[in-house]
Amino acid sequence: MTYAEFNDFCGALPATTYVMQWGKAHVWKVGGKVFAIGGWEKESDPAFTFKTSTLNFNILRDEPGFRAAPYMAARGMKWIQQYAVIEGGDADLKDYIQESHRLVSLGLTKAQQKALGLNQR
Repeated sequence: MTYAEFNDFCGALPATTYVMQWGKAHVWKVGGKVFAIGGWEKESDPAFTFKTSTLNFNILRDEPGFRAAPYMAARGMKWIQQYAVIEGGDADLKDYIQESHRLVSLGLTKAQQKALGLNQR
């Protein structure tokens, strides 16, 4: 996935906002909370960082092409970074990013979720 494709995908998710920060990182937020980051020190090698469940964190951190996200995981957060092309390709990455969006949105207050039209059943 390129950064342009990453940005297009994240931008299509509900109630998202984009900012470039931390150098040249593509940072996507829902309700003001980060759910996905595209970028790292090697601009030529795309990397994508996202929040996961505890189970997925424990599985993915040991899979080829993935690692516990630098800085975030060291602070106890369950974030993974995909730093190499993986077998499942972009479809799996999109699933992980979409799940990160959902997990982060569930951490918003009920009032924020309602105002943003998220998680309404």
